[in-house]
Amino acid sequence: MQELKILVIDDRAADIEHAASILRQQGHTIVSATDGSEGVKMAESAMPDLILMDLVMPQLNGFQATRELCRNEATKHIPIIIISCKDEESDKVWALKQGARAYLPKGFDDQSLLNSITMVMDEDRSRYLPRQAAE
Repeated sequence: MQELKILVIDDRAADIEHAASILRQQGHTIVSATDGSEGVKMAESAMPDLILMDLVMPQLNGFQATRELCRNEATKHIPIIIISCKDEESDKVWALKQGARAYLPKGFDDQSLLNSITMVMDEDRSRYLPRQAAE
């Protein structure tokens, strides 16, 4: 997997550090935000390759932040993976309707996180291949 700049948005420092430690071992650069509002601003300024988004946060929750990022011209291209303790099917469906590309329940193992990132980034690359090949 290529090196990525990944924005982790979560209100729990321990959850940010857990994901960050896994991702740094793979050579990725990590930036973080502790609520949805800060996360939206960070995405606009840092322009990460990928966002890992919690759902339950103060200020702007993960559903709202995902929707905002996906509607913003500057950030709509950034893939978002929801990582949440909310594991109801309705939460997954709603997250995907807001624009998230994948949903991973908290308590994930290292390989599940890495597999989700690889899947989303591969899907993202394939979206642009036909257009680039035609140019």
